[in-house]
Amino acid sequence: MDKPTLKNTLKFFESLGKIKSRSMFGGFGVFCNETMFALVVHDQLHLRAGQGNEVEFIKLQMQPYEYKKRGFPVVTKYYAIPECWWGQPKTLMAHAVKALEIAREDQHEKKTAVPARIKDLPNLRLATERMLKKAGIGSVQELQDTGSVAAFQALQKSHNDSISLEMLWALEGAIEGKHWSVITPQRRDELLEHLHP
Repeated sequence: MDKPTLKNTLKFFESLGKIKSRSMFGGFGVFCNETMFALVVHDQLHLRAGQGNEVEFIKLQMQPYEYKKRGFPVVTKYYAIPECWWGQPKTLMAHAVKALEIAREDQHEKKTAVPARIKDLPNLRLATERMLKKAGIGSVQELQDTGSVAAFQALQKSHNDSISLEMLWALEGAIEGKHWSVITPQRRDELLEHLHP
């Protein structure tokens, strides 16, 4: 269904960097390195919109791609390009470069934005947020200020020691903004030394 346009798209954008596609939204997300900036769905190319180009896309009467999630329509930030742009490579490339810039900025903002709630940190869930609250740690800032070892000890006190060591790695990862599995053995040893001095 999406193959001819997808193939043309991947070839067209080769000069931007490492281009690949992944199944997304019922079509294929088009990535430059690790940033998704385009979408091919129903044999049509869509470009990422944001502050720098959305107004222009709307003026050109381009339509955002919509799909259904659990029966509800979801409007994406990806707008279908006019078919004539395929015959205007410079125009298409200029809009694609802009879409890529916007996608990279959004990605950077998401990475640097501090989650508002504990449950939104990596490795942690609503249950962990409730446990930490019971232990006297009610916000992301408080968790960061407390540190993983002291937070783990607080959990042990409030939950009668029934907390596994994996929670310590999870807390450390949450504070560092990464998955617990990538915490180095050296760092784990340091944490254990602090835990049992």
